[in-house]
Amino acid sequence: MTEELNLNPNIPDPDGFYDELLAAHEGLSKPESDAFNARLILVLANHVGDRALLQQALKAAG
Repeated sequence: MTEELNLNPNIPDPDGFYDELLAAHEGLSKPESDAFNARLILVLANHVGDRALLQQALKAAG
């Protein structure tokens, strides 16, 4: 059974994570930054692993 996608705040220290995300993009060109984002999405999607949950995420992001 697939659970519902959690769209509520769920990241401890969200500002700290945002700072880390920005730092990961430092010095990257736009194409490099886009490629980094794509790799990050795939890593996180693999971690989630639930296809139905990922479909919910695609709809929520659209």
